[in-house]
Amino acid sequence: MSGARDANSRAEAFKRATAGTLRAMAQEPEVQVSFQPGPTGLAGKRARLPMPTRALPPAEMARLRGAADSVALRLRHHDDALHTARSPSPRIAKDVYDALEQTRVEVVGGRHMAGVAANLLARLAEQCESEGFDRMTRRDQLPLPAALSLLARERMSGEQAPEAARRVLDLWRDTLGEGAEQALAEMAHAQADQAAFTGAARRLLAALDLAEAEAEAQAEDTGEEEAAGAEQSGQQEAAQDAGGESQSDQDSLLGLPPEQMDGAATEEEGGETSEEAAADGDDRPGGPQPQRDRAAEEATAQYRPFTRAFDEEIAAEDLCDPDELARLRQQLDQQLQHLQGVVAKLANRLQRRLMAQQTRAWDFDLEEGLLDVGRLARVVVNPLQSLSYKRERESEFRDTVVSLLIDNSGSMRGRPITVAAMCGDILARTLERCAVKVEILGFTTRAWKGGSSRERWVAEGKPRTPGRLNDLRHIVYKAADAPWRRSRRNLGLMLREGLLKENIDGEALLWAYRRLMARPERRRILMVISDGAPVDDSTLSVNTGNYLEKHLREVIREIEARDLVELTAIGIGHDVTRYYRRAVTIVDAEELGGTMMKNLADLFDEDMAAAWARASAMAAPLVA
Repeated sequence: MSGARDANSRAEAFKRATAGTLRAMAQEPEVQVSFQPGPTGLAGKRARLPMPTRALPPAEMARLRGAADSVALRLRHHDDALHTARSPSPRIAKDVYDALEQTRVEVVGGRHMAGVAANLLARLAEQCESEGFDRMTRRDQLPLPAALSLLARERMSGEQAPEAARRVLDLWRDTLGEGAEQALAEMAHAQADQAAFTGAARRLLAALDLAEAEAEAQAEDTGEEEAAGAEQSGQQEAAQDAGGESQSDQDSLLGLPPEQMDGAATEEEGGETSEEAAADGDDRPGGPQPQRDRAAEEATAQYRPFTRAFDEEIAAEDLCDPDELARLRQQLDQQLQHLQGVVAKLANRLQRRLMAQQTRAWDFDLEEGLLDVGRLARVVVNPLQSLSYKRERESEFRDTVVSLLIDNSGSMRGRPITVAAMCGDILARTLERCAVKVEILGFTTRAWKGGSSRERWVAEGKPRTPGRLNDLRHIVYKAADAPWRRSRRNLGLMLREGLLKENIDGEALLWAYRRLMARPERRRILMVISDGAPVDDSTLSVNTGNYLEKHLREVIREIEARDLVELTAIGIGHDVTRYYRRAVTIVDAEELGGTMMKNLADLFDEDMAAAWARASAMAAPLVA
């Protein structure tokens, strides 16, 4: 017992020292530091560090110190407003841009502190080993953000990458092109100046065709400037919305097979791509890249899959053996013990509100109906009294089904997917008690960068504008009619290594919508949880840059226009309000449980308010 107390005291002392050091290095005494299972995170002035074990071996202490130092240096050397203002729109470009900035703050901050530099190197080496960089034999196996950040780190620090990453990183050397090499040199020279560094980083992205070059000023006689970054993205979205609404005679996306779905929004001329890019997308640095030179008539091409032969809709239990499912479920429970109590309280509050709406009510003293046995005594006392009948009032609570559609893309890995799985589990359990059916779905792809669909496209001679070029994987974690107790283990599958890949949101949304429309319930609610725009490198390499996003917007617009399903969305660190009419964006995955419960409670309250309004309207003539 004494040994356990000593170990706990040692761990607590280490956490206090680490938190204090973080605040001192960041020069931010108000930073809130928490130690929780999962990866390192930073949201505003709240820092999250991995939970240390009681044993605290030296290697673990070095990694934890490295995580704390990384957060502290970002707080001290990073200007978030400047970073966000110049952030690119495409998702892969944004991931690279963020990784390069994190590399910069770590190199700059560790230059004059040998202990900090050693901690950061230990953490980086551990990450490279855990990601399996030492087992990679092909260049495309190393994710582009990791490759470019490691190359930039070497240029800026003058030190070699960790041993585990050297072999695969050698495959990237001398393959980026002259423009990219020059941009890397500029980044190394400007590492102490974030404004100059971000400009060089944007030139690197442009050289690799990951993002448009930053807008420059127009001729002086016009007196106007091009919009850059977020403004340019907003203009493109506005143009797409306007284009979509102008086609009043377009066939419904929801009433046709997916092969015949039209994209209503027209492409901007600046988003065209060349034939050479379509043919050689895989040979460019970093794999397939968005095209920008396509002919105007091809920019209005219909959304379609190149082939559906390799798509799959599969139950979670068919992707994993029972023993592994049980192990993953146990891992999920262990990681979320501290969150379960908070979300359970919110779920119980939602349950009470639903139960209150389903309370039975009766009308008494009627001439016909069910015999009111509670009032038979007065007939016995006075036989001249007539029998009394009662009738149950029609409940305003409509039979309901809720579908939870969870983004299973690679960017959800770690804390977001773990919290999403736990919240889905508690939501299903809560609503089942209230006689509300719940289904939990996930969507991803079967492979990175195309899979069998891309192989078939290459074998057929790479025809132009092939459409969606990856193999879909739609996962049923819990069917609406399946009881929670039989499906609870399936949710652990979300933690399985290698499951999360790319995300094609538009077709996933259609899939979930069609499942709901086949249900007999009168009220259907579809809640989407996502952390980014749709991205599939293979598809975007041979179609226009917003091909998937445009299709998603059209699907959402059609669903919301029909108003047969109540659609709501939650974005984790990603602004989904620009897509969905009813949506909310959260910064930290920890907020997901409360936000889900609040959204559903608001939906049910809205329905109850509408029911009271209808009842009042019907009663008004009688009162008059």
